[in-house]
Amino acid sequence: MTVLVTGGAGFLGSHLCERLLNEGHEVLCVDNFFTGSKRNIAHLLSNPDFELLRHDVTFPLSLEVDQIYNLACPASPVHYQNDPVQTFKTNVHGAINVLDLAKRLNAKIFQASTSEVYGDPEIHPQPESYWGKVNSIGVRSCYDEGKRSAETLFFDYHRQYKLDIKVARIFNTYGPRMHPNDGRVVSNFIVQALQGIDITIYGEGYQTRSFCYVDDLIDGFISLMSSPDNVTGPMNLGNPGEFTIRELAERVISLTGSNSKLIFKPLPQDDPKQRQPDISYAKCTLGWEPQIDLDTGLLKTIEYFDHLFASK
Repeated sequence: MTVLVTGGAGFLGSHLCERLLNEGHEVLCVDNFFTGSKRNIAHLLSNPDFELLRHDVTFPLSLEVDQIYNLACPASPVHYQNDPVQTFKTNVHGAINVLDLAKRLNAKIFQASTSEVYGDPEIHPQPESYWGKVNSIGVRSCYDEGKRSAETLFFDYHRQYKLDIKVARIFNTYGPRMHPNDGRVVSNFIVQALQGIDITIYGEGYQTRSFCYVDDLIDGFISLMSSPDNVTGPMNLGNPGEFTIRELAERVISLTGSNSKLIFKPLPQDDPKQRQPDISYAKCTLGWEPQIDLDTGLLKTIEYFDHLFASK
């Protein structure tokens, strides 16, 4: 098939493009390079089945493809809060444009949604049936409410136009090709540890997160996209292993052999206190669950950043 991946030069998008090529598909990667990087897909450019198009999904697309994965949107608070209006436009206008394309082509379409739709949850772990607790006017709402609005659009197109949709709610994912300055906790801690500077923890470090290695997540994407038509999601994809931020920092220091110390700063507005996926639906429906433990994934990610810094 010919598969369109919007946001294909980003962290997740580049891994997805690589996997789809390995499975024998032709891949059209669309990215405006706001947070994506040509470095992430440089090794794919010589592949005759790979094509790169510089384009912003807030403008309509006129293409011929069989499937669409919509991953276009900055995913870290540092980047999506840098231009919140554009972030919301990317979520909403971008969704409308890819959905209109899928409708014209009668193509199956996948939406990369997020655990941020649950906000600062009152239910733990979070099942797909939970509607969430989100501040609609806060500094994170451009992303949180943008993704919630995109989900609304996907299900309305599904109900009204019978579009074949797949919606995944992604929990914290990490691995090679993360942006070193994206402000996300795993990349922050690894970069600080490798540079020997103090590791910054917001709050007291007792808030929890669940960390999924990128290869496991891409397996989930492919499995969900290949599932029967009546499996639309939304479906949680993430690793249910739960760790405090302080535990993560201590593991990174140990694995890097760093002398970095922990320093503490005030907790940002609307930062969730707990985040853990209930993946019962994915396990039952897809037979999917993560295989890579945190230490193994962290070592692969540390190696990537170590090589990145050495090459510079």
